[in-house]
This record gives sequence, C-alpha cells and structure tokens, in this order.
Amino acid sequence: MMDIDFNEYKLRCELRGHDDDVRGICVCTDEHIATSSRDRTIRIWSLDSDNKRKYSPSKILLGHTSFVGPLAWISPNEEYPEGRLISGSMDTSVFVWNLTNGEIVQALKGHKMQVTGVTLDNEDIVSSSVDQTLKRWRNGQLVESWEAHQSPIQAVLRLPSGELVSGSSDTTLKLWKGTTSLQTFAGHADTVRGLAVMPDLGFLSASHDGSIRLWALSGEVLLEMVGHTSIVYSVDAHASGLIVSGSEDRHAKIWKDGVCVQSLEHPGCVWDAKFLENGDIVTACSDGVARVWTVRDGMIADQMEIDAFDSQLSQYKLSRKKVGGMKLDELPGLDSLTLPGTSDGQTKVVREGDNGVAYVWNMKDQRWDKIGEVVDGPEGVADRPLHDGVQYDFVFDVDIGDGEPIRKLPYNRSDNPYDAADKWLLKENLPLAYRQQIVEFILQNSGQKDFNFNPSFRDPFTGANAYVPGQSSHTAATTAKPLYKHIPKRGVLVFDVAQYDGILKKMTEFNNTLRADPVHTDKSLTEVEVSRVGAMVKILKDTSHYHATSFAGMDISLILKVLQAWPPAMMFPGRSSDCLSHLATDLVRMLVLHPHGASLLIKHVEGNNDLLLDLIKKVTEDSALPANLLTTVRVLVNLFKNPSFHYWLQRHHSQILDAFSNCYSSPNKNLQLAYSTLLLNYAVLLIEKKDQEGQAQVLSAALQIAEEDAADVDSKFRSLVAIGSLMLEGLVKKIAIDFEVESIAKSAKASKEAKIVEVGADIDLVIRQP
Repeated sequence: MMDIDFNEYKLRCELRGHDDDVRGICVCTDEHIATSSRDRTIRIWSLDSDNKRKYSPSKILLGHTSFVGPLAWISPNEEYPEGRLISGSMDTSVFVWNLTNGEIVQALKGHKMQVTGVTLDNEDIVSSSVDQTLKRWRNGQLVESWEAHQSPIQAVLRLPSGELVSGSSDTTLKLWKGTTSLQTFAGHADTVRGLAVMPDLGFLSASHDGSIRLWALSGEVLLEMVGHTSIVYSVDAHASGLIVSGSEDRHAKIWKDGVCVQSLEHPGCVWDAKFLENGDIVTACSDGVARVWTVRDGMIADQMEIDAFDSQLSQYKLSRKKVGGMKLDELPGLDSLTLPGTSDGQTKVVREGDNGVAYVWNMKDQRWDKIGEVVDGPEGVADRPLHDGVQYDFVFDVDIGDGEPIRKLPYNRSDNPYDAADKWLLKENLPLAYRQQIVEFILQNSGQKDFNFNPSFRDPFTGANAYVPGQSSHTAATTAKPLYKHIPKRGVLVFDVAQYDGILKKMTEFNNTLRADPVHTDKSLTEVEVSRVGAMVKILKDTSHYHATSFAGMDISLILKVLQAWPPAMMFPGRSSDCLSHLATDLVRMLVLHPHGASLLIKHVEGNNDLLLDLIKKVTEDSALPANLLTTVRVLVNLFKNPSFHYWLQRHHSQILDAFSNCYSSPNKNLQLAYSTLLLNYAVLLIEKKDQEGQAQVLSAALQIAEEDAADVDSKFRSLVAIGSLMLEGLVKKIAIDFEVESIAKSAKASKEAKIVEVGADIDLVIRQP
C-alpha cells in the first residue's frame, strides 16, 4: 500500500434550485459558481455574505430552449465588470451572457446538432458538437469551422501551450494547432467524454470505458486511473495534484498519484465535478442538486445538514436495495409460500422485514424449507432478474396486443425454448397458436441465435418432441428478429386532406381585395385565372382518377405567380387556423400527391430558381406566424410521397431542418405534429439512402421533441418512432446511446399513453441488442 497524505472531503453545502439534473459546472471564482441543467436554465450562485460557508442563488439565466450542458467563464473587463459566461445547449446554440444583468450579448448559431463543449482561446470561443465539427467564433461571428472527427465530438479544451484538444465518440483525442491536426491519441476503448488540464504535466481524459487517463503532449500515457464501475463523464485537476472525476456509478472519486483516495457517494449520477481554487470540490448530480465539498474544518456543514444528506442517501439506496441482486421491494411476501413448488429443490426468496430469506421446495414433504438470509453472491449472479421470488437468466415483458396486459415470461438459458413457451402459454391461458412467435422472441432476446434443438426434450403435454414449423424436429430453429411494435417505420406519412371550398372562397375574397388596391392590383388574378384555379381544385378533389387526369402548363405558372408575387400577408391569411392557409400553398401541398402535378412541379425546384427554397426563405424570414410555417412544412412532408423529390430532399436536408428547427417548441400543436412528421419522413428516406450525417441531424432534432415535456402526444410518438427507426436500421445507434437515449426510453415507458409506452419499449429493446 502507498502511504498517501490526504485529508478527507466532507459536505460543505448544497446548491438547491434546479428542477432537473444539474449537468455542468463553471467555477467563475471561489465566490461565484455557475451551474447548467436539463431544466434549460443556468443558475449563478454567490458566496453568502452572512454565512461564508454557503452559496446563495443570485441569478437565473433564461434563453436556451433545451437542456444546457458545457459552460466557460470569460473574466471581467471594463465593459463587463462581473465577467461573461459561455453556454452550449442541446438546442444547437452557443450563448454568451452578461453576468451583470443576465442578458444574452451574443447568440452564436451554426452547429447543426447538440453543442457538447465550449472553451475560450484567447479572445475567441471554440465550440464542439455532435455534428462532428469544431467552430471558432470571434466577436460574435463564425470565422472557422472544420470536421475534426468522423464521429460526434464530446469535448474540447484549450491547453496552456495554445493547442486545442478534442475528444470524440470514435474513442480518440486529437491535438490541434489552428485547424491542423498535430496528433491523434488512441487508447480508450469507448467514447471520450471529458477533458481537463493537468498543470505542468499535460491533460486528462474521461471515458465511457470507465477510466481516466493522463496524457503528455507527446502522446505518452503517464497514468491510467481505473476504479469507476460505469461511464466517467467528467474530470478536473487542482494545482495540488489532486484529480476528481464524476461518473454514472453515482460517485465522485478523488485521485492522488494515480490512486483513488476517496469516493463521494451521491443519490444519483454525477454529471460534472470541478475544483475551486481553494481546493474545495463542486459536484453536479442527477437529483437536481449541486454540492460543495471541503477538507477545511471551519467550512464543513453542520451536523443537521450532514444527517439530512445521509438520510437522503440512505433512502435512495434503500429504494434500490437488493438482496442477492434482487430488489427488496419486488420480493413476494411470506404468503407466497402457501403456493406449492413445481420441482424438488426449487428455491424461492421472500421478503421478511428488511431482509430477503431463501426457501427450498421439499417435494417429498410438500413444504418449503427455510435455507437462510440471502446475501450478495458473485458478480453476475447478483444481476439476475427475479420473477415470483425466483431468479432467472431473463424475465421478458411480452405484449400480446389486443388490449391484453403486459405478461412476464421467465427463462433460463438451460431451458428448451419450446418447452418454456408451451408451459408459459398454458400458465397464462393463451392459445398455442402463439407458440412459434414466443419461441422466436425468446431465442432472439436471449441471444441464442445458434440454438440447436435437443431431441431429448419432450412436449410437457403430449410427450412428443417439439415441432419446428417447416423443419424436422431435430434441426436448428431459425432465429427471428425481435418483436418491435412500432419500428422500423415503413413508408412515409402525408397530409392529404384539404378544405377546398373554404379556401377557394377565402382566396376569392383576397383577390378582390388586391384588385381594389391600386398598389397591388397588378398582382391580382383575372377572371379566367380564377376559373382555372377552380378547375385545378376539381381535379385534385377527384382522387380516384389521379391516374387519368392531368394539368395544363399554365396551371403551374398560375401557382408560381401567386407564390412569387402575392404579399405574405395575403399568401397566409389564416391567422388562427391552418384551414385558411392560402390556396396556392395548399395547392402545392396537394399537387405533389398527384402524379402529373408532381412531374410539372419538379421542373421548378431544379436550378437557380427553386420555387420551394424561395418559399421556405419567405416564410421563415418574412414572417414567423405558425400558419405560414405550418402550411409550408406540410408541403415538404408531402414531397416524400413522390420519389422524384427524394434527391432534392436529401440534398437540402440540412437547410430545411435548420430553417424549421424551432418548430418543436411551438405552442401550436398542428405545427408540432407537422414538424415531427417531417422528421419521421426524413428518417425513412435517409435510412434508405444510408446518409449518416443526415440521420444524425434528424436524430438530434427528434431527441429535442422527445425531451420536450409540453410536446403533443402524437408529435412525441412520431419523434420516438423516428429515433427508434434510426437506431434500428440507420447508422446512428451509438450516437443515440452516447446522448442518453436510454433515459428518454425510460421516460417514455413511464408515460400514461399506451403508444408512447410501446415505442419506448421498442427503443429500450434496440439499446439492449448487441
């Protein structure tokens, strides 16, 4: 054992105020701390003037539209006497805040996906993102952008020597001088999540592989610190040589000379940990609380505060307490022993007070004999799930459908899947017609892809060998895919209902208004043109004859005249209802569903005069009324129906998604639904095209909706289907896992809406597939 001189850290105070996970910490000075949160806010905490041991909330910074992560401080100057704060968010933006008044002084827009890191490089700001780029900002303007990795970038850091270091999901770190890569550091086995300067030695990296590494600029690994049992999210170092790391395993670990000298247990995941200059430590926890820890006797929390924290920790641990790997609160009571066992030697664990007690079935005497209290066994055994007090290798959730409740199916790898399926169907009083489907489900989800049927097994009811449909009973069973309920999405969705009569009437009124206006009279339609519009409507109404009807060339010219010449206020008269959106735009929406209409329209989206790009620019720049956006998004949704537009949609996906990126938080539910449908259709198309960059952008946008508490149920459902489909058949499963899609699936499974629960279960199953 090494003799290391070290004073233990103890709780100093708690910073309570956030409504959700505290995700990031920025130490401005020992007197001022900033914290970011999943609740979309940043809070500034200042040393309490009456009690120097505690911090009090002094400001709340509001502006981000999704959860806030990385933070960095800009020291004070004459213009900003309290300094400034840089923040990055899931909403793809980087904000610079004036800490004197809490206002945004710069909004840096340019990233296509979540911002994961921000660092100050002299007077410049450098940001990293899931979009695989590093961007340099100067005086509020983007001056450099480069693709730094082939996978999402999770962190960026400026070294005292002037270089930049980036860490990525590709498991590597890169050293940069400007936009030139000087060196690639390889060694971690998983995503590199956090970075920190190690004074006078080099820099530190934290990884999903559970380790922390200390690197010299030469690329040499000076130390590897292993001790966490899960993802390490953050790392920081102090001038004294101490290192602190935060992890999914609920501990902040303190390291000295490569050895863990203390573990600070928390009632949740530790997202971030930072040193104050005086050596105190600040931690950010998923329970929504930031905590300050100290070794200074005069600054330690009073006994009442320590007891309160210990009680909170105990309650959290008790809620998760396991005996032999089984959750105590899930164990059956003593009354379960009134039911006989099924075989001699069968064991059952029941709850007696705060303990789990094991019993074994005595077939001869037909009774349960007590074995004793259960304690944790070897690693792996403790993780086996429980069903009716018995441990199994697997306990599956099986959704029979037809409004039936979810059933629990226990299974051990040593079981014959046909035998297990038959017994389970009999127990659940379900038809044997489900047999092969259940067997395929078991084989896929237990990972037994190479299962070979053992002829020694007998049907428990007939005594015959199990029969595999289409095969002799002694051949290997064919493994089926997991049974997903809503993914992958096949085909696209469209908006194919139009209120033609109302629209035509409204359009006539607006045309008359134009005619009477000397300024706009030249933009009005003639009687012949109005008549032609009526003829177009008649064709579009008759959907049963789309295959045999066609439009005149002048019809498209007429639409172009209205779209390009009519003032936006006339184009989109529907101030409060989407059904009154202007006829021309709605005609385009329906026109693309008509084979001949689509073939005419495609000619006007190729080349320099792109009708649709002009329309997008007009509605997003000239006006921000929900009706304007709604009608245009619906047009884009319907384009997916016709393969002629697929190339255009793929080519312009980034421009389109950026233009409508704020729709996810709109209070207009129709607009939310249209936007989520656009994302779902894009997911289907870009999976087919194997476009990873495009898939990643759609994933990021869909995750925003999935995390939006106020999102409409149908919008959230479609976004979850998009996420699940992209993970299952696309190229972005690892990206999704890196960005906590598991928590989104968990939240969905806790929903009161059945279809949200179901697609949440689908995503959870994808996560668990190898």
